[in-house]
Amino acid sequence: MLAVGKQRSLSWMSALILAGVLAGCNSTADLATYPSVYGEKPAAMQQMTNEEALNMQGQLTALAGQRRSGAISEAEYRRRLKELQLLAEQHGADTLKQIEN
Repeated sequence: MLAVGKQRSLSWMSALILAGVLAGCNSTADLATYPSVYGEKPAAMQQMTNEEALNMQGQLTALAGQRRSGAISEAEYRRRLKELQLLAEQHGADTLKQIEN
């Protein structure tokens, strides 16, 4: 008879502990602090349009064609190339400054 009483006490304690754990799992009070992984996020900068990409591709193709045909000197080609490389190096930092301001 004494063993049955202890089993009931353990069953009640286990049930209370389980209820407490489950109650903590169902809490939705802090959901606003978690980042949402659903939906489309806004971009930091506007994406290049198809027309801009085609225009840039055309410019680069024309520059390469001018170099091959000799229409521009090697020095002019190197100058333009250096200009584009400098733009590529600084673009990330410049864009980050624009985003932060």
